[in-house]
Amino acid sequence: MKRTLAFIICFMFMGIGTIFAEPLKTHTFELRPEISYIVYKEPEVMKEKGIMYGLVGSYTYHKGLMLKAEAKGSYGKLDYDGSTWGGTPLTIKHIPDYMLEFRGLGGYDLLTSKAIIITPYTGIGYRYLNDNPHKQYFGGYERESNYIYSPIGMDFIINFETGWSLRQIVEYDLFWRGQQKSHLSNVDPGLNDASNRQNKGFGLRGSITLQKKGKIVNVEVGPFIRYWNIKESKTDILTYYGIPVDYVIEPKNKSTEIGINCALKF
Repeated sequence: MKRTLAFIICFMFMGIGTIFAEPLKTHTFELRPEISYIVYKEPEVMKEKGIMYGLVGSYTYHKGLMLKAEAKGSYGKLDYDGSTWGGTPLTIKHIPDYMLEFRGLGGYDLLTSKAIIITPYTGIGYRYLNDNPHKQYFGGYERESNYIYSPIGMDFIINFETGWSLRQIVEYDLFWRGQQKSHLSNVDPGLNDASNRQNKGFGLRGSITLQKKGKIVNVEVGPFIRYWNIKESKTDILTYYGIPVDYVIEPKNKSTEIGINCALKF
C-alpha cells in the first residue's frame, strides 16, 4: 500500500522530478513574511475584515526528535460593520489591529517510505490580538484577546531529487482558555474595563508549500488558512463609578484568515 501511494504521488509530480529520501537538516532558522485577508464575525452582531501583514521567525531542531520555537507578529487596518450599543448601524474604516503569537512544538520524524517523511507534533501556543476602534471612532474602545491552546498536527514532506520538495501541514488547535478584555473606560471614564473568560472553542489550520533547495538558503512559498471558532464567554459585571448597572458578555465568534507566505530557510 505504501509503495502504491508513493508511485501515485510520484506520477502526479513527475514534472518536478523523481522522489527520493533526504534527511532533514539538524538546525534550521526560518524567516517567513506573509500577507493575509482576515474576517472576524460575531454572528448577527458585527464583522471586521481586512488585510494583515506579518512576519514569522522560527528555529527547528531535527534528529529523529523534532523541537521548534516560533514567534509571529502581524499588523493591519480592518473595516468594521455592525451597530452602536443602541442598535444604530455603524461602519468604521481602517481600524488598526496587531497580532502576536508564540508557539513551542515537539514531535518525532517518521520515514514512512522512500518518498514521504511525516512528523506528528504537539505543544503549547499563545495568541494575542489587539483591536483599536477607539482610534477611528469616538464611541469605540480597545479590545484585547488572549488565547492559550495546544497545537496537534501532522507535517508531511515529499522530497524530489531536482532540489524541490512538497510540504503539507494540517493542524487542530485544542483551546484551553481565552481572556477577552474590553476597555470600556475609553467610552466613559466611569465605566470599568470588563474581563470575560472564554472556556470553549477550537482552531484549525493548514498549508501547502513548495520548497526549492539552494546552496545557502532554501525558499518555500505557498498558501495557508487559519480558523478559530470560540463559544460565548462567561459574564462580567459592568459598573459605573463602582455601582453595578449591567453585565458584559463576549459573544460567540469565528475568524478565518487566508493568505500566502514566502519563507527563507537557513
